[in-house]
Amino acid sequence: MIIEIHKTAHLTGNKGVASESSCISDPRTFAFVRISEIVFPTTENSIEIHHVSANEDDSAASIAFFCKYGVVRDVANNSFVPSSIPDGCKPIHINLVARHGTRSPTKKRMKELDRLASHLDVLLTDAKRKVEEGHASLDKIPSWLWGWQSPWKGKKKGGELVSIGEDELYHLGVRIRERFPDLFDEEYHPDTYTIRATQVHRASASAVAFGMGLFSGKGLLDLGNIVHFLKSQEPAVEKLKEPVLDEVASALVRRYQLNFTRQEVASLWFLCKQEASLLDKTDQACGLFTPAEAFRFASYYRCHPKFFLAIEGIMEYVNVNVNVNGLVIAIGILQLEWTDDLEGFILKGYGESVNYRMGLPLLEDVVQSMENAIKAKEEYQTPGSYEKARLRFAHAETVVPFSCLLGLFIDGSGKLEHEQPLEIPPSPPLNRTWRGSMVAPFAGNNMLVLYSCPAESKSKYFLQVLHNEVPVPLPGCNYTDFCPFEVFKERVVNPHLKHDYNSVCRVKTEESVPGTTRARPSF
Repeated sequence: MIIEIHKTAHLTGNKGVASESSCISDPRTFAFVRISEIVFPTTENSIEIHHVSANEDDSAASIAFFCKYGVVRDVANNSFVPSSIPDGCKPIHINLVARHGTRSPTKKRMKELDRLASHLDVLLTDAKRKVEEGHASLDKIPSWLWGWQSPWKGKKKGGELVSIGEDELYHLGVRIRERFPDLFDEEYHPDTYTIRATQVHRASASAVAFGMGLFSGKGLLDLGNIVHFLKSQEPAVEKLKEPVLDEVASALVRRYQLNFTRQEVASLWFLCKQEASLLDKTDQACGLFTPAEAFRFASYYRCHPKFFLAIEGIMEYVNVNVNVNGLVIAIGILQLEWTDDLEGFILKGYGESVNYRMGLPLLEDVVQSMENAIKAKEEYQTPGSYEKARLRFAHAETVVPFSCLLGLFIDGSGKLEHEQPLEIPPSPPLNRTWRGSMVAPFAGNNMLVLYSCPAESKSKYFLQVLHNEVPVPLPGCNYTDFCPFEVFKERVVNPHLKHDYNSVCRVKTEESVPGTTRARPSF
């Protein structure tokens, strides 16, 4: 249960809030309060709340591309009302572009956590030395830090799909079959249901798990030069993140009297995300970033809001039972989440046009498959002789560019100027549309469903786009989620087709710099 309170507030006291029918009378029964409009502080030990409403389905913030699918699937744009599919319109084809499910840390990240363990040992040794010299105390140091080792220490492999990820894809397959029973009423055949995956084991394993769910109860990408381009952008991205990491590091040093460096803070933040998503543990690394009492009455929304405070405009989630010392604001968490989103935006999303234009072959393949389905419909081809679904399983580097080609998740998208600079997502406390946890969580997906409608309709074929199984508005289709197929091709697809391999990958005389040459996609 989350209680919605309107605007900003100072929460004091440890007795909850005024005992009224619409207010919290016992903070032990609630997890967080959401501040959105008007709260007036009254006495030292209580607050007065105006216009309070409960919202079971609301959610806290995210952990960028490390978010588990199950905790974001039902989070949608509440202001958008999906179209009602007209009577007589029937789905005839589905395109699915999905990310692999929840995975273990990669080998590179496991080595980073091993280095973190060594660095923590050095910090703790230094802290003990200062105590012996009478210059410090160990009281503020969390007990779990002593002797801590990475949960993945000694593992030789990394990045493999874990059981949670298998379940995510299996149940995604089950839900899609139940949602579109007429499309999946035949036995599996690769010509009817095309299933593709990258050669990376977690993607192929995800495809297998999905197929098992989809048909339960029934009988190669080269690295290319883009890798070198992205590597060249990483220093600029790290430079943008440095002020936030330094600010959080300073706070941690003051709080725990351990001389955390910028890199150690970044590693601890990564550990926090891994512990939360894979181990359901939020009282160690995540607990470093905010006082423990802020999470005492947490419940499991989105990506573990035990440690996440969401801001929408000037909104924050805080714990009801707060000490007299003042309002707990985990701005460090919000800033760290923003650095994750910033990195994903620049290196995978709208930050550089090459990020999404390299997905044009995928977009063309999607359109071609739908045109083939229309041809089969028009020619009354025999069922079983034509494709009804094209199902792809890959990575965030696939789902994110494809989402950008469709024009999803653009801040301030009232106008889609051609080739205009696209600014980086605003930092907290400003609201932003681009959140990695929503764009491409583990098992995140885009589904394009082609419908055939009665002849008397204005258009015979329509397309509906679903992101994480929820219909979403397409900017190129006047912000509707049910778009005539020809309009989709004309306004969303065709403007991209002026770009090809040669135009995107030709050598340029000037190096692009993040923040100066970003462009909006054309429609």
